[in-house]
Amino acid sequence: METFRQFSDIEVKLVSAVPSAYELSVASARTCYSGKGAIYPEAVSIDEKAIALRDRIAASTLGAGHLTTRQHAHFVFVISGISRHCLWNFLHSHPFYNSEQVSQRYVRVKPGNVVMPPLDEASAKIYSDVTALQTSTYEKLIELLREPLASDFYERFKARKQQPEKWKTSIDKRAYEVARYALGVGTTAYLYHTISALTLLRYAKLVEHFETPEEQRVLIKKMLDCVLAVDPLFQKEIQDPLPLEDSPEYQFRQAGLHREVNKKFVQEFDAELGPHISKLVQYSSNPEVVMAQAVRIQLGKSKSEMSDDVALALILDPKENKHLADTLNVGTFERMSQVLHHAHFTYQKKLSHTADSQDQRHRMVFTSRPSVFFHYSGEPDYITPYGITQNAEAQALYHDCMKRSFEGVNQLIANGVKPDLAFYLLPNAVSIRMVSSGDLQSWQHKWKLRTCYNAQEEIFRASLDEIKQLREHFPKIAEHLKAPCYLRLRAGTKPYCPEGDRFCGLPVWKYDINQYERKSL
Repeated sequence: METFRQFSDIEVKLVSAVPSAYELSVASARTCYSGKGAIYPEAVSIDEKAIALRDRIAASTLGAGHLTTRQHAHFVFVISGISRHCLWNFLHSHPFYNSEQVSQRYVRVKPGNVVMPPLDEASAKIYSDVTALQTSTYEKLIELLREPLASDFYERFKARKQQPEKWKTSIDKRAYEVARYALGVGTTAYLYHTISALTLLRYAKLVEHFETPEEQRVLIKKMLDCVLAVDPLFQKEIQDPLPLEDSPEYQFRQAGLHREVNKKFVQEFDAELGPHISKLVQYSSNPEVVMAQAVRIQLGKSKSEMSDDVALALILDPKENKHLADTLNVGTFERMSQVLHHAHFTYQKKLSHTADSQDQRHRMVFTSRPSVFFHYSGEPDYITPYGITQNAEAQALYHDCMKRSFEGVNQLIANGVKPDLAFYLLPNAVSIRMVSSGDLQSWQHKWKLRTCYNAQEEIFRASLDEIKQLREHFPKIAEHLKAPCYLRLRAGTKPYCPEGDRFCGLPVWKYDINQYERKSL
C-alpha cells in the first residue's frame, strides 16, 4: 500500500512575527485614550500596576468586540502537508489572509503527496486504490496531452518551433493544468500563509466548523503552538472553540446525507444556470446613473456641466482613468476610482473544486460556498476541462477515473466512514455551485486578470460569460472590461502585455470581448 501523509504530519513553522502581539494590542488600545503621546508595548508590562491594567484592558476590549487592536500583529507561517480540501474549506474561506502556495498548474505533482484521513484497514485499501488510479490517470493525461497541446502552442508561436527544447517546460505546464483535474482534493500542498492575530483567534474559535475539522484541529494547534513559543501571553486571548452545534447548518447535518434531496437541488440549480457557467442574477438599481452622479458630486459639477456619459468615461475608460491599467491596483486608494464601489453585481455559478480554489483568491468578490455534504448526490458530478474535451483517448481515461473516484467515495460512506472524511477522495474536478457578489471595482480587478489569455481556463471562460451578460444590461459599464493588454493600450502604457516572456502570442488588445477565444490553454 502506498505511503500517505497523516493529518498529524502537517508541518507548521513561524518564519516571521510582529513581536509581543498581546502587549502590542494593549499598547495600541491605550494610545487611543492617551494624552501623553503613543504608548509603546514595553510600557504596558513595566510593573505590577501596569500588568494589572494591561490584562484588564485586553479582556475588556476582547469581550466587547473592540478588535482592531489585534490586527497590528501579523504572523507569517510556512505550512506543508496540508490538503487542498482543507485549504479550500478553511484557510482560504475568508478575505483576511495572504497566501502563496505551490501551483498545480505549474508544478508537477509527485506520487505520494496525498493525505489519508483516519480509516480502518478495509476503507484505507479503497482509499489507496482510488488515489493510485487518480495519480496514474494524471500521469497518463500529461503524456497524452503533451503532443496536441504542443501542436496548438506552435501554431500560435510558429517561430518557437525551431527551438522545441527551449519551450518544452511551457508545454508541460499546459499539460499539468489539464491533468490536475484527475487528482484528488486530498492532494497536499505547501505554502506561505500570513494572517493577523485577530484572524488566528478566529481560526481557533471556528476550528470545529467547516468540512475538514479533524485536519483543522491539528493545523490550528500547531499554528498556536508556534505563536505561544514566541509570545506566551497570547494564550490569554485564545477562546474556547464554538461547537459545531452552534452553527446554523448543524440541524440540517443531523438529518444525515440525503442523496436524493441533494440530487434534486443540483438539477434545479443547473436548470436555472442554463447555458451559463456564471449567470447574472442581481444588480444595483440604475448603476450607471448612480455612478455618474457620484462623479459629479466628487467634482462639484452640475448635470448641465457634465453629462452622464462624460462622468462615466472619467472612471470607466482607461484613456481617462489610467489607474484601471495599473498593475499595482492603486484604484482602491484613488478617490475617483472608488466610485466603482457603488455598482454591485451578483452571479450564480458552477466551477470545479480546483478552479474555485483559484477563484476564491479574489477575496473582495464575496462568495457563499457550500458544504459538499449538502450537494453530494453520490453520482459523478464533475467538470471536464478544455483539452480533455478535444482528445477522445484522454476523455475515455478521464471519465473512467471520475466514475471510479465517485464510486470510491460511495464505498467509503457505505463502510461507515463519515462523509467529511470520504470527501477527501473526491477529484479536483468535482463541481462546486455557489453565489458570488461584489462591487464593480472588485469585479473589474478580477476580470482584468482573468480575461488574460494566460488565466486559468475555467475562470477565463466564466469571466467572459459574466462580462457578456453585463454588457447586455449595461453596455457603458462593460465597454472597457477587457484583458490587461487592452487596458494598457487604451491608457498609453507600453508594453501592452505586462506578462513579459509569458506573452500569449496574440494581439488580444485588438479584440472585442466577443472575439476572445482560446484554442489552447
